[in-house]
Amino acid sequence: MNLVRHRRTSTVLALCCAVAGVGLVGCEESSDADSKPSASTTTATATATEQADNAGAFMGTKKIKFNGLSVNVSCSGKAAEGRPVVVLLHGGGDSVEKLAGFQKSLSERDRVCSYDRLGAGASDKPGGPQTIESTGKVLTAVIDEVTGDAPVVLAGHSLGGLIAARYAPDHQDRVKGLVMMDATSPTQTADLTDGIPESATGMAADLREQTLAVLEGKSPEMLATPDGEVRSAGDIPVEVIQHGKKYLAAVPEYGPALEASWAKGQEKWLAVSTKSKLSTAENSEHYIYVDEPEVAAKAIRSVVSRAGAGSQAAN
Repeated sequence: MNLVRHRRTSTVLALCCAVAGVGLVGCEESSDADSKPSASTTTATATATEQADNAGAFMGTKKIKFNGLSVNVSCSGKAAEGRPVVVLLHGGGDSVEKLAGFQKSLSERDRVCSYDRLGAGASDKPGGPQTIESTGKVLTAVIDEVTGDAPVVLAGHSLGGLIAARYAPDHQDRVKGLVMMDATSPTQTADLTDGIPESATGMAADLREQTLAVLEGKSPEMLATPDGEVRSAGDIPVEVIQHGKKYLAAVPEYGPALEASWAKGQEKWLAVSTKSKLSTAENSEHYIYVDEPEVAAKAIRSVVSRAGAGSQAAN
């Protein structure tokens, strides 16, 4: 009986991470994606040493200060002329360590950086509740540190995708492209409450309760993510990638509705740019960059190339 209860709890936690796009304590340990370790997983963050390249940009990991708090940043690769720097944003409950193998692969062609948001990974805990605006200020500090005044392409997974899309419209001078990998829906709270009624029981009820709590900021990041309209970031190139394996269908009775609302949420993100494109990673669950890293890498490199060409044309 205890084994059955443990399995149900693990499933709820894993689904909560995906549906909310933000993590609960213990989320990483129970996610299917985290059961796929790679020999290269810790390569980008294993060393605390920094190597300066000829542009003065660091390689490896370092801690930067933001309002007295320590933020863990990791960078790989050298900037190529005419190509923006890629900044990866992890999902809730994750960290730069989760992204390290993917970051290393991307950095064979471009400069790629990632960072632990406050309350995640090796960064300090936030001093209090966070908002999209306050976490965006941390992102600005990271961009200033790793790129100087160079343009960037933001590539976010899950919650990281939502943060990137909320950030870009207000920073069109710096953000020249977006890649959103199974990003949290801009109307996630409404999607969830419509998909799972308050009268639900069992796994669905647990999923509803825990996910809503996280969306309200009851997670280590203390980041509340209220629903909102998708604002435009102009005509920057945007790739929205959604999962193809319908794993949310595992929720008894309400699974198909959750899958449908998730797909609609991905379509809503297309409004972030007049040059947005939606595609499906057919063999992926939530962690697209783990299940099909080549699909995610191709999208990022395409956006970087298009963003670089656009910036040169503007000059």
